[in-house]
Amino acid sequence: MKYKSIAIITARAGSKRFINKNISLLLGKPLIYWTIKEAIDSKCFDEVMVSTDCDKIAKVAKKYGASVPFLRPLKYAKDDTSSAETLINVINTYKHLGKEFNYVALLQPTSPLRNKKDIIKSFKLLKKKKSKAIISVCEAEHSPLWSNTLPKTLSMSNFILSVNKNKNTQQLSTNYRLNGAIYLCETKELLKQRTLLLKKRIYAYIMPQNRSIDIDTKEDLIFAEILLKRDI
Repeated sequence: MKYKSIAIITARAGSKRFINKNISLLLGKPLIYWTIKEAIDSKCFDEVMVSTDCDKIAKVAKKYGASVPFLRPLKYAKDDTSSAETLINVINTYKHLGKEFNYVALLQPTSPLRNKKDIIKSFKLLKKKKSKAIISVCEAEHSPLWSNTLPKTLSMSNFILSVNKNKNTQQLSTNYRLNGAIYLCETKELLKQRTLLLKKRIYAYIMPQNRSIDIDTKEDLIFAEILLKRDI
């Protein structure tokens, strides 16, 4: 049966740097709760599901309204498994269950400040641009023009390109970075190209930096809590 869209929230158990990250508490709720809630509240999806290899995470996800019809196979829960591989596995598994979707959205639980309005606006931009994919970005905190690699000698003789040496920050072009919050893609293009970064008809949805935090450490979680408290 054909459906319009599915939100896939990826939450494997194998985070080595931050154990149990996806169910760590943020303002008294598991981290994954914030993404599940906003996905459901956006009303953009026919299905909001969590892809996980962990029974504990699956139980938490179901408690807050997400669907977990199957656990992720271990071969798709490795450190080097790409997001595209995970999404394709979910799409193909749903197809075997008799469900197909025109659009798929990857919503990572490590972006808890992305809200329902961001999701809704991403879908509106997809329609407006008649695009195949929308990916969220935010303005880069620091210009990459001020960055470079260092040799073993630590010499900075050629660290900054001469064309940028006498420019201040205001004179540099605005750069953007992927913020990991929203990846929205036409399903058939994902299956065809096997990547979320499509070659054509892909556009950026720009989010503010204060909603672009990506939880990688416990310190990130503390910072996210400060921001959430401020906005509630």
